[in-house]
Amino acid sequence: MRKIVIDSTIYTGKPEDTNRLQKELDSYEILDKLGICYYRIDHYEANTVEDCLEVEELLDIKICKNLFLCNASRNNFYLLSMPGNKKFDTKKVSKQIGSSRLSFADPKDMEEYLNLKPGSVSILGLMFDKERKVKLLLDKDLLSYEYFGCHPCVNTSSLKLKTKDLLERFLPYTGHIPLFVEL
Repeated sequence: MRKIVIDSTIYTGKPEDTNRLQKELDSYEILDKLGICYYRIDHYEANTVEDCLEVEELLDIKICKNLFLCNASRNNFYLLSMPGNKKFDTKKVSKQIGSSRLSFADPKDMEEYLNLKPGSVSILGLMFDKERKVKLLLDKDLLSYEYFGCHPCVNTSSLKLKTKDLLERFLPYTGHIPLFVEL
């Protein structure tokens, strides 16, 4: 595990620095528009759940693992959000959703549908999927989390927001209805 460099300051609200990628700024704008409160930590690139262990400690959350997947014929796309400490079992998830075996989707599809790059996969990317081409899969265990940890569409910041706000405000805004799975 490599240690990422973190600004351990916990911020509330969007950054004053607007010299950031537009998709990150869009994340804060949507959360603010929906009245969703959040806490933020800035850090150097965090590409894996292991990279975010210090973020978890500072924000007092569990970071979620987010995977961008597709079926065997590559015509159905899924965003799977699950506890970071769980292992992805493609056979188990595929069976639960009645799909051919799922695998990792091409990064160009992730960028096309969610405006995200590998390492920055976030449920907040659903705001860019206006045609709802991506189905959201949520591990049922996430429902027991008071707070949800994710990136604001870039892997140089991490957010803490209430799971209830994500489910009752953000997802209805995007029009994505989660399918719950058990891993």
